[in-house]
Amino acid sequence: MSADILSDSSIVNVAQLAINAIGHPVVMVDDDGFIPFVNAEAEDFFRLSATMLARNRLSDFVPFGSPLLTLVDQVRERRAPVNEYRVDISSPRLGSDKIVDIYVAPVSELPGFVVIMFQERSMAEKIDRQMTHRGAARSVTGLAAMLAHEIKNPLSGIRGAAQLLENVVSDEDRALARLITEETDRIVALVDRMEVFSDERPVNREPANIHVILDHVKALAQNGFARHISIVEDYDPSLPPVLANRDQLVQVFLNLIKNAAEAIGNTSGGEIKLSTAFRPGIRFSVPGTRERVSLPMEFCVHDNGPGVSEDIRSIIFDPFITTKQNGSGLGLALVAKIVGAHGGVIECDSSSRGTTFRILMPAWRAEAGERGGRQKTGSKA
Repeated sequence: MSADILSDSSIVNVAQLAINAIGHPVVMVDDDGFIPFVNAEAEDFFRLSATMLARNRLSDFVPFGSPLLTLVDQVRERRAPVNEYRVDISSPRLGSDKIVDIYVAPVSELPGFVVIMFQERSMAEKIDRQMTHRGAARSVTGLAAMLAHEIKNPLSGIRGAAQLLENVVSDEDRALARLITEETDRIVALVDRMEVFSDERPVNREPANIHVILDHVKALAQNGFARHISIVEDYDPSLPPVLANRDQLVQVFLNLIKNAAEAIGNTSGGEIKLSTAFRPGIRFSVPGTRERVSLPMEFCVHDNGPGVSEDIRSIIFDPFITTKQNGSGLGLALVAKIVGAHGGVIECDSSSRGTTFRILMPAWRAEAGERGGRQKTGSKA
């Protein structure tokens, strides 16, 4: 059907379909700064419907003096399109860590109107960082295997010699011999923890209800290290099962909640929030193949502690990175390894207002093919 025989309403409908087919948020901004038109992706991006967006100005969503507003003004003045890369539009309404590429173009038929297309970079960069985390974990795997073989055997000899010396030396030197024994035991314990990384056996997985796992971890935390902290839930009860090893996911969330509790410390009003959601459309390519993996299952652990120091945020999942006085720096590296073995990714978003660990994982696929609907499992099933 050619455009010349389409009615005006049909042309508008076709145009709407075409804009919605674009996989990036697209908005139109009028000469007063209001948003009269958005595509479906933009509704997800701004977390509001098109009707609600039409009642707001673009400036309502970004901080005062945002470079995005400056770009819009430039396009209006020059009447020429502009591309800008890595623009930070983070705000309370859009969320933290909103780094985007922006294309702004004038609408020649409507003076003062511009069209803006956003391309989110944060997810692509998070996937890249996750691949780096997995590479670091593989390095630790080789190191752990070498340590287990080359260090543990000599350490057992050193420990045995120290115990013998303890029985024959003076009281003053006996304390030094005991110190050798204790430090040897500490090194052996560290090597034992690292040996977990050298376990490359396939993960035994089966369909699991994430809410049952989180409820179990919450009960453990509230009866132990987090008894003084409020733990709240924000669950999507319609989530399908996740294909996972239950015990390993318990280990992952127990580690994350313990870290959150330690970050909060004894601060009054401490709160940990556990949330689950279904995020369709998050897909990435598997290196070396043409396969595209969907990661629609989102699980978050958020705390209102002081946040992670900015100088270690980008390497927080690397081995031996820790801010704890007696920490080994292997806990989050192990978490990243487990999540990666499940085909998922994990990322940390942090600011002075708190920290969020976000895990994205694939949903369970039935034998007859991928589950068509979102199976209702409930939070207590």
